[in-house]
Amino acid sequence: MTGDLSYRKLLGLPGVAAQAVLGFLAQLTQQVAPVGIVLVTQQATGSLAFAGATAAAFGVGAGMGRPVQGRLMDRRGAGPVLAGTAVLHVAALLALLACARAGRPWWPLPLLAWTAGIGLPPISVSMRIAWGARMAAEGRTAAYSLVYLVQETAMMVGPLVFGLLIAVASSSLALGVVAGAAGAGTLAFARALRTGHVAAVRQRGRVFTDRRMLMLLAVTTLLGAVVGALQVGVPALAAARDVPAATGLLVAALSLGGIAGAAAYGARVWRSRVPVRLASLLLVLGLVLAPLALAGPLAVFWAALFAGGLALNPSLTTSSLLVDEYAPAAQGEAFGWVSTAIGIGGALGSAAAGVAGERLGPSAPFPAAAVFALLAAALAATLINRGPR
Repeated sequence: MTGDLSYRKLLGLPGVAAQAVLGFLAQLTQQVAPVGIVLVTQQATGSLAFAGATAAAFGVGAGMGRPVQGRLMDRRGAGPVLAGTAVLHVAALLALLACARAGRPWWPLPLLAWTAGIGLPPISVSMRIAWGARMAAEGRTAAYSLVYLVQETAMMVGPLVFGLLIAVASSSLALGVVAGAAGAGTLAFARALRTGHVAAVRQRGRVFTDRRMLMLLAVTTLLGAVVGALQVGVPALAAARDVPAATGLLVAALSLGGIAGAAAYGARVWRSRVPVRLASLLLVLGLVLAPLALAGPLAVFWAALFAGGLALNPSLTTSSLLVDEYAPAAQGEAFGWVSTAIGIGGALGSAAAGVAGERLGPSAPFPAAAVFALLAAALAATLINRGPR
């Protein structure tokens, strides 16, 4: 049996293709919202520092909201949570746009950004639960890989659409349009989950009954730190080389590698144990990133980042497979905690890479990312022979 058959089986299930398309539309604000908040807030206040803090409030809200949303999904199903968060997310962003006017008080802006983060709809979590429930164990690699394919594509296309809208209109209008499209996509996605005959799975288990879940969160925190370090390292390197425009190409390398990696990883059925795969993928990721401290031409960086993406998204997919094993009775909340851990790791990785880059040079964030990946591999290796506790 090949993974291609799993992909074909998954996409052949009633409603899944429509859910994938609508899930893409619903996730357009994931990358757009923080950038749009910075642009709109800086234009209104004239302060980049305040704009950055406002965008950070969005990230904090998203991190706080995921476990709560997941717990509600475990108890009430995805539909009500998706509908409620769609309304909250879009309303908060539109209210922020209304308040972001010169001469108006600044204090509501971080609060509204935080609220928009709290309400960021849990699309990928919903897809993991719904598609995972409809596939046998051997088909879940394809199911979770498709989740990351949809998410990565939305995170790559969303900023492009946002940039085009800014070019023809304004940052405020662009953010409003993208937010409205994402909100409509979320409501349609919630409806597609029902029409796709996905039963509402109501679970009341505890996330941390199996203590291995805590170790998995530590691993995903370090994996998030890899991403955060790269997000700092790429623009810093491009600026140091006096080619800031290369930032987009280098970021695209990581995204394209992630898309290719997710597609390839889900295109076969894997027989090796899941913890072994996770540790191996993280080891490869660390070994690919480590030499970047010595790399010269930007073409070499592009190729290495593409190779890193090949291992990065499969690592995320594999961590989702372990959630199935460690928290089967509370998947929504467990996936929410994984998302929060990745976000916290991203913030820590960005901070560490910034310090490393300032003290050791613009290439330093890349070995920092490699260290995070290798530490994650070491922690993941401890899960290989560890039973439930």
